[in-house]
Amino acid sequence: MTSTKLQLGTWLSTGSPVIAELAGLCGFDWVLLDLEHGCASEAALPDQLRALRGSATRGVVRVGAPHPDLIARVLDWGAGGLMVPHVNSAAEAEAIVRAAHYPPRGHRGFSRTVRAHDYGLRAPECTPVPLLIAQIETREAVNRAAEIARVDGVDVLFVGPADLQHDLKLHSASVSDEFEVCLLRVVEAALAAGKAAGLLVRDPAELPLRVQQGFTHVAVQSDVAVLRDAFQRILQTKSAPTP
Repeated sequence: MTSTKLQLGTWLSTGSPVIAELAGLCGFDWVLLDLEHGCASEAALPDQLRALRGSATRGVVRVGAPHPDLIARVLDWGAGGLMVPHVNSAAEAEAIVRAAHYPPRGHRGFSRTVRAHDYGLRAPECTPVPLLIAQIETREAVNRAAEIARVDGVDVLFVGPADLQHDLKLHSASVSDEFEVCLLRVVEAALAAGKAAGLLVRDPAELPLRVQQGFTHVAVQSDVAVLRDAFQRILQTKSAPTP
């Protein structure tokens, strides 16, 4: 399910199917459709996922919380992956896996006529199992990363850098140093369990370092940040001196 090759993604927070389609056409391996901090509602997800259908880009949906009914709906809509924030223990990871899987592995309700099964045109057993990504966002989660990675059904340990750095600030005077140590610990835990490690980076120049460290599922920037930076560059030309 996971890959040892770089899987390059980006964050989509606007809920726009046009931007999702463009990201797929540009060739990203995956995109993250964000229900936690993004501005889109659940109702916007199906159109974003449809926009990706003609491409090889995997649509991963981050839910705001590990509610079983929301997890089931997102997967019924045809998400190719599921990201869950703030996973702090193996027990929490196991509950997420059970919510995402049909019996006997889990307790997800079954319907043959949902989009994930082409509305009944495709046999459920032919539907690919979605990627399951557990976010590591606290010191507690880093300390328990090995046990989380060993949960059958968890494919990727994905560091949420903003939340992890915020959590470390509450306990440490040297956040940057401890953050780097935490990253390496997560990679080590993931690889020891035969799983992948992922990370969101803001600066594309950071990508080679993170790949060298062992991160394979890396998202670079977000649609909002890319638009913001482009707008700022345009506006800078307004104040630039004319020759």
